[in-house]
Amino acid sequence: MKRVILFIATNLAVMLVLSLTTSLLGFNRFIEGNGLNMGALLGFAAVFGFLGSFISLWMSKWIAKTAYNIQIIESPRSEAERWLFETIQEQAKIAEIPMPEVGVYDSPEANAFATGPSRNNALVAVSSGLLSSMRKREVEGVLAHEIAHIANGDMVTMTLLQGVLNTFVIFISRVVGFVIDRAISKNDDERSGVGFGYYIAVFVCEIVFGMLASMVVMWHSRRREFSADADAARIWGRDPIRDALVRLKEITENGGVLDDRSKALAAFKINHPGGWMKAFASHPPLEERIEALNKMQ
Repeated sequence: MKRVILFIATNLAVMLVLSLTTSLLGFNRFIEGNGLNMGALLGFAAVFGFLGSFISLWMSKWIAKTAYNIQIIESPRSEAERWLFETIQEQAKIAEIPMPEVGVYDSPEANAFATGPSRNNALVAVSSGLLSSMRKREVEGVLAHEIAHIANGDMVTMTLLQGVLNTFVIFISRVVGFVIDRAISKNDDERSGVGFGYYIAVFVCEIVFGMLASMVVMWHSRRREFSADADAARIWGRDPIRDALVRLKEITENGGVLDDRSKALAAFKINHPGGWMKAFASHPPLEERIEALNKMQ
């Protein structure tokens, strides 16, 4: 799911930039002599943790447009664009959300995603590969799924979760960095402040703990996919979204084309990876999603 990987990647980049900037500017007021002021550190972690998360949310739509060269449909220029625009317009009306921006990006892979900082400022992007490899009914199911993500406020929910996780990442990384720094300089008990080992340890810990936090975000994303499928069925009927998932399964099993820009990030695609990479998958297996829809009343 492109919106998830773009959000997480942006969040990690923002967090590392904020961490480096605050360190260079000397914002280490939670370090007092030979100890840590845990209350001040927690406050620092919360402020910058949520700041990084909300900056990522604010940038999400711009990052998506830039990364995939999305062409926004402002005035439909063809019958295909008119159909796509009007379908999303009708679904948004049913879901009772403002009309999102609609865009198409050139890619052979069958994919679509929704992103944006709020229900009032969202984007639905569809790949050319999706439009060419699926029937209209199946595309309608995919579009309803993305509209459901917007209606459910999934990007905002993910931002709040990421903010909490960022807080713990910042807090724990600095505690571990402080302990490691003190262990390295154990023969210098009179030294106040921190040394170079602290900054290296914090940088490494933020990367490692940030990846672990990403696994929690992915777990949340997998849960929200079932909800988006169910809501898509309520918006547009069960058959279109179920048929779309069956078609995606066929494409995947037949060796569907992956976008060259994201082959290394297959865990985040709409298809599901195997092995230990399952922990980094943003979507549950297609079989489970189809089965859940089949059980809907």
